Amino acid sequence: MKPLDPRLLRHARAARRYIALTAVTGLVTAAAVVAQAVLVARAVSPVVEGRAGWAQAAPLVAALAGVLVLRAVVLVVQESLAHRAARDVVAELREQVLARAVALGPRWLADGNGPRVVTLATRGLDDLEPYFVRYLPQLLLAATVTPATVLVILGLDLTSALIVAATIPLIPVFMWLIGVLTQRFAAERLVAMQRLGAQLLDLLAGLATLKALGRERGPAARVRELGQAYTRTTMATLKVAFLSGAVLEFLASISVALVAVTIGMRMVYGGLDLTTGLTVLMLAPEVYRPLREVGSHFHASADGVAAAEQAFAVLEERPATPGTVPAPDLRRTDIVLDGVSVAAPGRATWAPWRLSARLHPGRVVALAGPSGAGKTTAAQVVLGLLRPEEGSVRLEDVPAAGRTRPAGAEPADADAGPAGLDLADVEPGSWFDQVTWVPQRPVIVPGTVRANVLGDRPVDDDATAAARATGLDTVLAELPRGWETPLGHGGVGLSVGQRQRLALTAALLGSAPLVVLDEPTAHLDAAAEQQVLDAVAALRDQGRTVVVIAHRAALLDLADHVVTVASAPATAEPAEVRS
Repeated sequence: MKPLDPRLLRHARAARRYIALTAVTGLVTAAAVVAQAVLVARAVSPVVEGRAGWAQAAPLVAALAGVLVLRAVVLVVQESLAHRAARDVVAELREQVLARAVALGPRWLADGNGPRVVTLATRGLDDLEPYFVRYLPQLLLAATVTPATVLVILGLDLTSALIVAATIPLIPVFMWLIGVLTQRFAAERLVAMQRLGAQLLDLLAGLATLKALGRERGPAARVRELGQAYTRTTMATLKVAFLSGAVLEFLASISVALVAVTIGMRMVYGGLDLTTGLTVLMLAPEVYRPLREVGSHFHASADGVAAAEQAFAVLEERPATPGTVPAPDLRRTDIVLDGVSVAAPGRATWAPWRLSARLHPGRVVALAGPSGAGKTTAAQVVLGLLRPEEGSVRLEDVPAAGRTRPAGAEPADADAGPAGLDLADVEPGSWFDQVTWVPQRPVIVPGTVRANVLGDRPVDDDATAAARATGLDTVLAELPRGWETPLGHGGVGLSVGQRQRLALTAALLGSAPLVVLDEPTAHLDAAAEQQVLDAVAALRDQGRTVVVIAHRAALLDLADHVVTVASAPATAEPAEVRS
């Protein structure tokens, strides 16, 4: 990222306000620095030369005190603005990164980008705070204080101004050389942190399985290795940081010393008066101070700069343009898949391939087929989370299509023509409001069982009936506090099958017309499977459309229609639909 990247101003409104206010405080600081040097020189020189006493110097000393108070106030305001801006910018970027990741869809996240987004949204973007609190203010001071002091020195003493002009470029050159090295180490550190975070996330997600198999100590060596890599990159960044600080301090000291020596020699031989010499001598360090501080704080901001680069890379990914048409009522809308094909990531195949089917309201549709055929992908297409590379998903109003479809009637032809609204043109929010998805591993947030199933609602007769229909009532009977039993992240405290029952109960109590279930009986025994079948039947009885990914015969037999999903070469026929 550049010292002040335009992308930061484009994506973070708080950064624009902060930079404008910091530019103002920088101008005030520049005026205060010049005023302080002039006041000190004019107060001290006459006293040293014996031309004045305390009575003449007192007003200047009072003015100097006012300038010092002003500098302190400006510093406090600057620090306050910096911390507030850092907080607001990190929150804005975090929100935008998460929103863009959601818009890019599950396929993009699954393609190795999920851990990167997790690291950015948690630890990574927090490293922007040193950039705003330390680095950026000094950068703006370098753009205000340094030119102002150089101009004042030029007006007072041409020789000193020439020395300053000749030595100033040395600091940016060395800053650039050291900065390139620092930025490379910071990028490597961020990558190591992301790799370590991804490994730990995978380890925590599978810890129960590893412990059940007695392999919980196996990944320890890999985690230790990643931790050591992260430590090495951090120490390398710190070494370069200390080197940069030493080099910049040395250059600034030598430059100020050159100015001081020439001033001293000319004052000895009468070529420069004391007032001018003192003023220039006090202004010379202020010329180099902002540049030196920029270099010394660059290492602290390098991690945040690397994180911002990755955040901008995510934000520059272009998701599909969302639709704007409100979704129709799915209780009276057919969902038509017409020749849907999706490229399988990492495989030279299509899964699914030319999938054609019609999903009728109030029916149970099972997606069947071999593993890897694209059943879950087809479900994600129906959910609106993925767009097919070929084919389309259309929404057709049932009365307009002229189909009454009594029970037992044959489904209409899936290739009935292009009429209807394309799902790609539908506004996502209005579509998702009518959809419920129960994956194999349901999303369960930390909280009570009741909060995950009912939200803020109390347990009523409907909740009790739904729990009885899904078998959650037997789970509640085993829990120490029933509905108020607390659950950990991801449903810690429940087995996989119990989590499925909890998610099914929440779906049964919801009102979404379209319910998509991903193998709801995969982890259940025969008795629990029957309860899930009863829950699916209850959803159908409520008039809701149920799309279920199924392997077991009992679930396939329950379905009104079974759609066979297949992955095949381009010569494959469209998927078969049977009633």
